[in-house]
Amino acid sequence: MTLYPNYDTLQNTFGSTYARGRPQTKPHASGPTPYQARPDLYPAYSVIDDAKNKAQKLGAEATREFEAASQKAQAKTGHIELYSGRYYAACTFGGLMACGLTHAAVTPLDLVKVRRQVDSKLYKGNFQAWGHIFRTEGLRGIFTGWGPTLLGYSAQGAFKYGWYEYFKKTYSDMAGPEAAYKYKTALYLSASASAEFLADIALCPFEAVKVRMQATIPAQYKGTLDGFSKITAAEGIGGLYKGLYPLWGRQIPYTMMKFASFETIVEMIYDRLPGSKADYSKSAQTGVSFVGGYLAGILCAIVSHPADVMVSKLNAYRKAGEGFGAVTTRIYKDIGFMGLWNGLPVRIVMIGTLTGLQWMIYDYFKIFMGFPTTGGAPPPQELKQE
Repeated sequence: MTLYPNYDTLQNTFGSTYARGRPQTKPHASGPTPYQARPDLYPAYSVIDDAKNKAQKLGAEATREFEAASQKAQAKTGHIELYSGRYYAACTFGGLMACGLTHAAVTPLDLVKVRRQVDSKLYKGNFQAWGHIFRTEGLRGIFTGWGPTLLGYSAQGAFKYGWYEYFKKTYSDMAGPEAAYKYKTALYLSASASAEFLADIALCPFEAVKVRMQATIPAQYKGTLDGFSKITAAEGIGGLYKGLYPLWGRQIPYTMMKFASFETIVEMIYDRLPGSKADYSKSAQTGVSFVGGYLAGILCAIVSHPADVMVSKLNAYRKAGEGFGAVTTRIYKDIGFMGLWNGLPVRIVMIGTLTGLQWMIYDYFKIFMGFPTTGGAPPPQELKQE
């Protein structure tokens, strides 16, 4: 009697499809392999395959529904010519959706950021802050300031994206096709700066209410309208705009970096991918928009953060009748250079996510309306022929 089982026992136990001594031929390509013939032995792989197939079916169904809805919308609006007045109006609406919804969604992050900028010793960390706010102010307290955030950044997004499309086309026509392509980065910077200058005028009153609500515990206003009425009653209309200069100082460099770096990053991504941009599906193009937007958002957060801290401090601590230069000097003496970087990690996460989602939503809306997605300008025809 041997110490090891014989071949027949092993054969019956493990169920091999090949007999000893028989030539082993390659299975038919269209049929299952010996390893695929027993899926019951690999339940984990079976579950993964089922989930993958279901995800693909859901994705295909969602794509069909999106295309059907897009065709209906385009049938109602009719053909919209690029760079026409209706085109800029559509881009304005797309910017409204992209900025308003995303900023309102990250209100809890913004709340903690503002409070830590105003008082760096208030909380030890973000999760500790949210836990403390939830215990003392409830769930509503975590979303303090969502109203002026939604309204203000909806207005700002509408102005920013709509005017950016307009100024980019206008400045490009003024420069000519060759110069516009050669100096495209300068074109993006100038167009975005012009757009943000106007957008901040729409944002500033809402930003004043939002920051004051978030910086005081409990919030000194019940909502946006209550904040408007109390600020104008005590300080006049000028009270809503006393943070305009630092807002320009924060938002204009931020938007210049946001648009110029996004256009450049997207162009670099497509340059390194096989084929051209038109070869990729709509979902792939919006995925590129998200990646490009997230990377651009990180750069935006770093460039504009000191001014963001100043906006938070100024709206919370500026005294009645105090000049802009005097209050900024006083704030800087209190916090120093390092104080200008309070809350930067939180803002990088917030702005990176915001910017990525904004570009993805905006480009998805452009696809929905039948427009091309945002990206680097193509070279002029003369350069292509060369």
